[in-house]
Amino acid sequence: MNAHSMPDADVASSGVAAEELKQFIERIERLEEEKAGLQGDIKDVMLELKGRGFDVKAVRTILRLRKKDHSERQEEEAILELYMQALGMA
Repeated sequence: MNAHSMPDADVASSGVAAEELKQFIERIERLEEEKAGLQGDIKDVMLELKGRGFDVKAVRTILRLRKKDHSERQEEEAILELYMQALGMA
């Protein structure tokens, strides 16, 4: 097999491509560290929220719902209501 049939060979043999790859990897690693820090911050806020008497599960549901657009949320609620009625839960 020659170097042209192996895509990794071009990256490994080229100093510029290897350096560029290293920069991408290091950026991703920094972002992963920031992400872990933010996740820790969110956990702290949730613990504070819970400590103030709020229901964390309900807050997580609200956060999930707020990410959806209004029509998507309405459709989901209508289907849920229909299913609950079918099961005698409403």
